[in-house]
Amino acid sequence: MVSSSTDEHRRATRSQLGFAVITVSDSRTIETDKSGQLLIDAMTTASHRLLNRRIVPDEPPQIVAAVQEICGLSGVDVILVTGGTGISPRDRTPEAIQPLLDLVIPGFGELFRVLSYDEIGAAAMLSRAFAGRIGETLIFCLPGSTAAVRLAVEKLLLPELPHLVHHSR
Repeated sequence: MVSSSTDEHRRATRSQLGFAVITVSDSRTIETDKSGQLLIDAMTTASHRLLNRRIVPDEPPQIVAAVQEICGLSGVDVILVTGGTGISPRDRTPEAIQPLLDLVIPGFGELFRVLSYDEIGAAAMLSRAFAGRIGETLIFCLPGSTAAVRLAVEKLLLPELPHLVHHSR
């Protein structure tokens, strides 16, 4: 069997990444943040290191401040944001973060919505999940739903994050 360049790149990647979790919510606390905790549990089980976690309200200036501060921390390869990606008037994560991006990764949102469609049908179009890069830090913005976070982690993030970080550097 001939090895693909993707397989070769995966073998050349670092196995442990530094990550941060930001939950965008007006109502969740560390104790009630099941989606943020799911991200942490999945990533640490895969041997990645949690370097920062916070909850910020659905206020664009506070979202921007949190992302910029975390991007400035040493060792953070990936920021995982959960919440604020729907279409309600308070969902402002894309408007806050997209202007910060140096690079957009359109395939992430596209694949996420396809996989979501397989699970929840046409309601998948309500998601504005997206990903990109700020400097050398990758950022993935997910819905606040635990089921959506689980889907993204299991099907997209855990299988590809080290490979994505390798390519982004």
